[in-house]
Amino acid sequence: MKQYLVPILLLLVVGAGAYFVVQSVQEGASQAQQVLAPIAQANSAMQTQVSELLNPTPTIIPDPVTIIHEVRALARLETIQYSVEKVITAEIGQGTFDFLFGDRLLFVAHGIVIAGIDLEKIAPENMQVENGVLYVTLPPAEVFIATLDNEKSYVYDRETGALTHGDTNLETTARQAAEHEIYKAALEDGILDLAQQNAENYLEKFFNALGFDNVIFLSP
Repeated sequence: MKQYLVPILLLLVVGAGAYFVVQSVQEGASQAQQVLAPIAQANSAMQTQVSELLNPTPTIIPDPVTIIHEVRALARLETIQYSVEKVITAEIGQGTFDFLFGDRLLFVAHGIVIAGIDLEKIAPENMQVENGVLYVTLPPAEVFIATLDNEKSYVYDRETGALTHGDTNLETTARQAAEHEIYKAALEDGILDLAQQNAENYLEKFFNALGFDNVIFLSP
């Protein structure tokens, strides 16, 4: 019996020692975490501040004073809308030293063009009734709006020379050119003819509802 007692005591001593070692390690780790927690929080706060410095969020402060220059009553009948996409390349300083002084950007423009007729331009003499037929002379169709959709338009790429920070007005120039090109593209596609046709179709139904069964539109 004695020969088994010594090994059992040794196992108990080793087990107790291992238990106290584990407990000591856990307590030390817990204390270390408590000590390092403020440092980790400070490090996280520092990372947040650095991120805000490198990627600042713009602050918009509108002027509280609003000036309304003009208020006009409109009687426009919008009859068609185009959604147009155009890619514009704007560049300056291109040539032998473009790698030093050049500035080039690729602008993807999304815009809308709205056309129709201005009903305010219809005078009494533009509508005549003869033998139960209503003759109407509509004003020519015109473009009311040709503008960019700022939410969808963006600068796809920009390359500047090693010795320049780029022209601050280059993107503005690209946007202005994009608006003109969008307007031009809509005209070339025949937006005014479609606007005139849609206006006649709409107004014919309107005059029919008023009791004029026969309506003839004359060329403006």
